Amino acid sequence: MGRALSLRVRPAGVFGAAFVARVALVLYGAFQDRALLVRYTDVDYRVFTDAARLLSQGRSPYLRATYRYTPLLAWLLTPNVHLCEPFGKLLFISCDLLAAWPLYRLLLLRGLGRRGACGYCALWLLNPLPMAVSSRGNADALVAALVLAALYLLARGRLACAAVAYGLAVHLKLYPVTYILPIALHLRRGAPPPAPPPAPAPRRARASALLRALCSRAVLLFAAVAGLTFCALSLGFYRRYGWEFLEHTYLYHLTRRDIRHNFSPYFYMLYLTAESPWSPALGVAAFLPQLLLLSAASLAYYRDLAFCCFLHTAIFVTFNKVCTSQYFLWYLCLLPLVMPQVRMPWKRAAGLLVLWFVGQALWLAPAYLLEFQGKNTFLFIWLAGLFFFLINCCILIQIISHYKEEPPAERVKCD
Repeated sequence: MGRALSLRVRPAGVFGAAFVARVALVLYGAFQDRALLVRYTDVDYRVFTDAARLLSQGRSPYLRATYRYTPLLAWLLTPNVHLCEPFGKLLFISCDLLAAWPLYRLLLLRGLGRRGACGYCALWLLNPLPMAVSSRGNADALVAALVLAALYLLARGRLACAAVAYGLAVHLKLYPVTYILPIALHLRRGAPPPAPPPAPAPRRARASALLRALCSRAVLLFAAVAGLTFCALSLGFYRRYGWEFLEHTYLYHLTRRDIRHNFSPYFYMLYLTAESPWSPALGVAAFLPQLLLLSAASLAYYRDLAFCCFLHTAIFVTFNKVCTSQYFLWYLCLLPLVMPQVRMPWKRAAGLLVLWFVGQALWLAPAYLLEFQGKNTFLFIWLAGLFFFLINCCILIQIISHYKEEPPAERVKCD
């Protein structure tokens, strides 16, 4: 798995094929929406379009029920109303393709040749899951492009630009905020080494030395610019839309307890305790395993920032109290950066991939019976979700155990 995937075609050929495939899916989606009972277009895309229509009328996008996103997304999709409704899908597939460009450049910076980097990029560009998700009208490709752009700019030492991309990504989706600790630990490596601590009170001295290192110029610059970007957007929208902006964009996702069927191992517990006074506390307690695992991953792997961010995202999605198929894109966009450092036999990697798809199929069967035939299959969905959870944990363990950190390339001096 660590060997370079060399392709005989040029990068332009891979990007061109990926573009044609995504446009074809958008056109097919328009046909299916008209001809078949089951629509191809994601339900959220209609929510986006309705919110954009409200904005174009000078009204709040939050008048549209279930719109739980930043108004920035609705502003970006106002051409859905004024030009053509598929505009948003074309925007999302464009971001899907643009995400591969910083991915390609990062692979080159990590020492791969052009053909090898193109081969790993093909795992994202020609992957049917990102193709389907973006062509159905899901906006997660925007966040993937911003996250990869931030990692690329960090690798080039352009801290201010990276911080702007990171602040935008966190504004659109909250999950990248978990990257802040590994980014800070990674940037402190460029700070001058702290003075050796005195002999007494070593634990307090080590904590003080770590705090001073985290207050280096690079860390403070990144935090200031990213925080300013995030706060400027948030304050601007708060002044325009008030408390409902904070509630629907941020607070809803922190306190969300989705009792509908999803891949999360917590969903059945939250479903059974929906009317219990302990339900909010259980929802908050679900964050504790994530917090512990994310902290451990940050301290162990911050030297390789791409690998650490991949682990962060995979852990966050796997242990989250809500998990749907589109969440898998959050870490799949980072997987090509990880694969060159994972020395795993191809047969084992293929077996894990098959197991991952089998786990989803076992979950989808009872979910179909529940959603389309109205049968009570909640218990079977939960058991299948637990099995899929164990599969994801097994895959993460295998990736970590076969990961081989390579000597980092010469660091580019920060501006």
